[in-house]
Amino acid sequence: MTIRREKQETGNGYDRVVGFLREQLLSGELKVGDCLLPERELSAQLGVSRPVLREALRALAMIGAVEIKHGVGTVVKRPGVSMLGEFFSFILAHQSDVIDDVMQARIAIERQAVRLACRRATQSDYDRLAECLQEIIRTIHTPEVGGEADFRFHEAIVNASGSATLISIYQSISALMMRSHLDRREQIIQVEGIEEFLIDHHRAIFAAIVERDEARADELLGRHFEIGADFRRRATIRMAGGAPLAE
Repeated sequence: MTIRREKQETGNGYDRVVGFLREQLLSGELKVGDCLLPERELSAQLGVSRPVLREALRALAMIGAVEIKHGVGTVVKRPGVSMLGEFFSFILAHQSDVIDDVMQARIAIERQAVRLACRRATQSDYDRLAECLQEIIRTIHTPEVGGEADFRFHEAIVNASGSATLISIYQSISALMMRSHLDRREQIIQVEGIEEFLIDHHRAIFAAIVERDEARADELLGRHFEIGADFRRRATIRMAGGAPLAE
């Protein structure tokens, strides 16, 4: 493996090390399982001190990008989704409106995923969606368990997209999305008409995916989130003691 020092080095030593690893992975010069050069050689060629290099490698090890093996060296790893999830959670937790922001990301991911699912879903995907739909129906009167069943249906849509990138992003923020999902479910479950909506709308989305009707599936999913937001608004009014809105 050949390492070329950039003509103009920018950023601090940590940024240089991280940038090097990223570029080597994107170019294909480094792959999962490869071992980096020994510290002495790597620090010299990157133009950073060994303490800075060690600090950067430890930080990369914490997010699962590399593994430091004593007596072997630093080995390139593929970060696990659970590790990425923890990383995203810590970053996003500092935002005051994190739940609403995550919800918007969820909508964007799912609407693209449902279109891809219409093209790529296999019989096993249909079976999984059908199982989730039956679980939604079975647990409709139990907010927490029913909320989890509802979320698993949406997760199955993303998995059916066959897009590794969408699936990874979705899984990495799933803990935050689940929290948002269960909070919303607790709020809206007492609103009149919610149970019929949850069952009928999920059933219609499932049918559109099986029929491979991209436009219909996308429209239904977009409307699904809009109606869900309306139910949440009505639940807020109800909890505040106001009169429930008409259907």
